[in-house]
Amino acid sequence: MVMLRKTITVTEQQDSWIKSQINSGQYGNDSEYLRELIRLDQANKEKIAILRAALIEGEESGISQRAMSDILNDAKERHGLND
Repeated sequence: MVMLRKTITVTEQQDSWIKSQINSGQYGNDSEYLRELIRLDQANKEKIAILRAALIEGEESGISQRAMSDILNDAKERHGLND
C-alpha cells in the first residue's frame, strides 16, 4: 500500500491528547494514532449505513399484523434467549 504524507493542524489540547495516547504505549507515533481514528470512523460509518438500510427496510415493509408478544418471542428464539 502506498503511504501518502499529509499535513494537519491541531490545537494544543488536541496535540496533548495525541501525545498522551502515544505515551500510554498504545501507539508508536502520531500517524499510527490518526490512522486508527480513520479506521474507527470508517467502521462506524459502515455500521450506520447498515442500520439506516435496515430502518428503511423496516419502514417500507409496512405495519405488521402480528402481536407484539409474538414478535418478541420470535426475536428471543432467533437469538437463543427463550426462558
